[in-house]
Amino acid sequence: MTARILAIAGSDSGGGAGIQADIKTITMLGGYAMTAVTAITVQNTLGVSAVHAVPPEIVAGQIRACIDDIGVDAIKIGMLGNEATINAVADALEGIRVPIVLDPVMIAKGGAALIEEEAVWALMQRLLPMATVITPNVPELVALTETEVEDAADMLLAAQELLNAGPRAVLAKGGHLEGLSLTDWLVTRQGHQAFTDAKIDTTSSHGTGCTLSSALACSLGQGMTLPEAVKRARTYVRLALRSAPGLGQGHGPLGHGQVINDVTAPTPVLNQITLPATDYGASLAFYRALGLRLIVDKPENGYARFEAGNGVTLSIHVADGAAGGTTVYLESLRLDAGVAELAAAGLVIDQLPQGEDWLWREARLSDPAGNRICLYAAGEARRFPPWRV
Repeated sequence: MTARILAIAGSDSGGGAGIQADIKTITMLGGYAMTAVTAITVQNTLGVSAVHAVPPEIVAGQIRACIDDIGVDAIKIGMLGNEATINAVADALEGIRVPIVLDPVMIAKGGAALIEEEAVWALMQRLLPMATVITPNVPELVALTETEVEDAADMLLAAQELLNAGPRAVLAKGGHLEGLSLTDWLVTRQGHQAFTDAKIDTTSSHGTGCTLSSALACSLGQGMTLPEAVKRARTYVRLALRSAPGLGQGHGPLGHGQVINDVTAPTPVLNQITLPATDYGASLAFYRALGLRLIVDKPENGYARFEAGNGVTLSIHVADGAAGGTTVYLESLRLDAGVAELAAAGLVIDQLPQGEDWLWREARLSDPAGNRICLYAAGEARRFPPWRV
């Protein structure tokens, strides 16, 4: 069944953040997006110039209309704006027992305030205790805990303090801290876990917080564990950042439409086939003539990879013996757990999951006819390896 995800947030006329980013993210990840619009913003990549709040009773009415008829599997809460709206949302969600992701939106990318100061207390008292996970960035951690946050240790202390306010987990986002890497900390009452990647240098970062929280909600609504959901959501954001179309004169939107077949399905998806080749140059020319885009060109290894318009990739490999044969690649978000389940069911695993030099994590087995199957997890390295053309 399709996961039903309700996004409660403001509308961004520029399409990069808010409800618009929520709908794009949920749709790309295979969920069904419903909305309760809390505010209408006059906004583009240069900033927010005006905000019109939707009456609280209309916000609550949208929530009830969706849940009473369609039902809901997870909820994402973003921009709320004022105390009356916060109370209306909390009242409408009373008794709802599905994962709730709370993104405490306070300041827009351009610096505009998106919540009244007096509303912060209501947010802490009414909605934090209802949240499965809250996703503050560093400025929001500072505002919610009234503490200074200058490094990872400060982040963890602030997240722990926020955890004591009632949510079941805190995902503290470290993008505002200095350094070439970015670390997000998932803090629960059982401990904490770091998720670290290199920062992506881009000005097309509008809506990253909205996108991350929506991806989290969709993943939780599809039955993933919280750590699995965090990993998938972060990968989605990073792929969308790398695929950004470069629109606008300021902080541009993400490239949601290009996050194809990478992290969309919780079950294994067919993403890659490697075919044997005898003449590298002739095969290169053939598949380019078919309209496939060359993304890896390694003639010294006899290897090239192409990408189709829907994100699926095809490789050629000139080699002797088994290395040059056909291999079908299925991408799996649950590689290790999935392989363990297959082994328990009696399937013979030729290679247990292991990291490879090309930055994929792979397991290998054969079908009844002897065809080679590779189950893998690659994340960004599937379409954005360091050696990409």
